[in-house]
Amino acid sequence: MKPIPVNEPLLNGNENKYLFECIETGWISSEGPFVKQFEEQFAASVGCKYGIAVCNGSVALDAAVAALGIGSGDEVILPTFTIISCAAAIVRAGAVPVVVDCDPHTWNMDVNQIEDKITARTKAIMVVHIYGLPVDMDQVSDLADKYGLHIIEDAAEMHGQTYKGRPCGSLGTISTFSFYPNKHITTGEGGMLLTNDEKLAERCRSLRNLCFQPQKRFVHEELGWNMRMTNLQAAIGVAQLERLDEFVARKRRMGQIYTELLANIPDVQLPLPRATYATNIYWVYGLVLKDNVAFDAQEAMQYLAAHKIGTRPFFWCMHEQPVFRKMGLFEEESCPVAENIARRGFYIPSGVALTDEQMTQVALAVKDILK
Repeated sequence: MKPIPVNEPLLNGNENKYLFECIETGWISSEGPFVKQFEEQFAASVGCKYGIAVCNGSVALDAAVAALGIGSGDEVILPTFTIISCAAAIVRAGAVPVVVDCDPHTWNMDVNQIEDKITARTKAIMVVHIYGLPVDMDQVSDLADKYGLHIIEDAAEMHGQTYKGRPCGSLGTISTFSFYPNKHITTGEGGMLLTNDEKLAERCRSLRNLCFQPQKRFVHEELGWNMRMTNLQAAIGVAQLERLDEFVARKRRMGQIYTELLANIPDVQLPLPRATYATNIYWVYGLVLKDNVAFDAQEAMQYLAAHKIGTRPFFWCMHEQPVFRKMGLFEEESCPVAENIARRGFYIPSGVALTDEQMTQVALAVKDILK
């Protein structure tokens, strides 16, 4: 059997045409015209005024935290079940990450736990939409208004998703996206910040570009980063964005097929097809082994790898990360739901290029594991 990768992007639209235009004109750096075009078009697709393209989604989080002035002694509430980039951006700023457990059904942060974590030092809530369903945002927005907090919305996995009809990425003070190859649209590596605040947008642009000054370019009042996206990356992004609706439809169809193929397996939790506020976009198709299964996700993934099927583990909890424990963070922290799904959850091939035949092969292999 031919290997089935965990992700494979589709690059058969206008990518070649736009890349050739970059090479033909010589515009390959961050000064090229596709960067501004991608920023404007992507921001418009999410319903935001300003887009700031950067070199990846992780640095977008760094810029968001810095642009909001979050620093030493401040606290930011976030889900423990997320990628390390979220907590790392907070720690690098000198602030303190404060984690909450996740909902066992949606795998998103449990919004009912947020208010108990708010203190006088809390400056922001970092919302991370996980795997396919968004966080239930109404309660988060109410808390942000009540306590005067910023919302940093990590929508890295939510291209084309909506919450109660509003685009994900338009629901916070500032939002971030990733364009890594496993996202619905990709630029290879790449990211974007979105906001409706003009001053915040300008701040992000300055931080992205080493904090150069307009009149004294090489005289610096503060330190920024080189986070710039190249024209080559943006050209791919423009081509991918043209097909976003198509890719979202493909993903939802894939989720429906997987759910039908795996519906009669009693020993595994499948993703929720929908919540009251959104229909699953299936960025990835995750599985959680139930407690009665004698093996964990790692063993299941090893079995599937032997059958040439690519998988990835679920995120590992922030409060259990060795690097943060060495810093003295999260001592005696307990988040039992996240701890369980981190050990018993994994996702199967989910890329937009996946075929029906491949999904059938994957489902048969999963069923074989659980016989």
